[in-house]
Amino acid sequence: MGEPRGGDLSDMADSAQPRTDVLVIGGGISGIACARALTAAGVPVRVLERSGRVGGRLASPPLPRGTDDGRPVDLGAAYFTVSDDAFAEQVADWERRGLARPWTDTLQAYAADGTAEAKSGPQRWAAPGGLRSLVADLAEGLTIETRREVSAVTPGPAVDGEPACAVVLAMPDPQAARLVAAPLRAAQAVADREWEPVIAVALGYDERTWPELPAAFVNDHPVLSLVADDGSRRGDDAPVLVAHTTGDLARRHLDDPDGVIDDVVGAVGELLGLDAAPRWTHAHRWTFASPAAPHDTPADAPFHLDDDLIAVVGDGWGSPKVETAWRSGTLLGRALAARVTC
Repeated sequence: MGEPRGGDLSDMADSAQPRTDVLVIGGGISGIACARALTAAGVPVRVLERSGRVGGRLASPPLPRGTDDGRPVDLGAAYFTVSDDAFAEQVADWERRGLARPWTDTLQAYAADGTAEAKSGPQRWAAPGGLRSLVADLAEGLTIETRREVSAVTPGPAVDGEPACAVVLAMPDPQAARLVAAPLRAAQAVADREWEPVIAVALGYDERTWPELPAAFVNDHPVLSLVADDGSRRGDDAPVLVAHTTGDLARRHLDDPDGVIDDVVGAVGELLGLDAAPRWTHAHRWTFASPAAPHDTPADAPFHLDDDLIAVVGDGWGSPKVETAWRSGTLLGRALAARVTC
């Protein structure tokens, strides 16, 4: 994305052009949930996604040929939990159709000395087809423009000079900050917000030789923050692990994600007592994986929306969870539907 052009009059929308749609920038789960809620209310909406497909941080990026025979691997969010009633209804629908599955309510927690303790908690959910499949399901029937780069959101509101009924920035705050500038109020809302990076490394083995996981938080480790058994959560027992690095390690390798692979392979092997090396590995960089601190927002309005009809949504507007992102987008979509006329 390019640098914002702020409020220069030359970039404002031509008032003679019709405002036909709400424009949602970002095809992750918050943006797609927002577009779905707007569509359900009869409001015309288009999603502008810079990559080739929807998913955002629930994406399962295609792995290089020869790694795992086309099987997608969840390299973003490790799982999701459910507490909101409306989200529970959505998840129940996914479960009925075989798109989501309850995975585990117990994770391991590794201490710095390598000792592990089982920790019970809420039910964690996963998706047999990868978490991206859930976003793709929500996106069915929506108008989505992929490979669409956006340079600036300006007063009007407008996106790259195109007038819109409203604009939704569905992305991490640092990315949103590149698109907006004063006098837009959204610029202040997303300014100077810190997000933590992660490099996710998939490790494919010839066979499963590790103890039952299904996932583990790794505390006070110089390399690892999380290890998940991708075959366990997907339900196919594929011999694939996914490890998330610490933020500090990721920051040192944002320009060279593959540079962490050797450290991750060694750390995972030591942690789980593995003798065999993985047959293949793949590293994926998430520059903005999760907010360092969430926005302080009311529970019934987990988003930013001002009278200029430029909004910001996502998991930064509450506890950084998949459910938060879905709820943020859904509630914003309903709020916008009550305010805009296209």
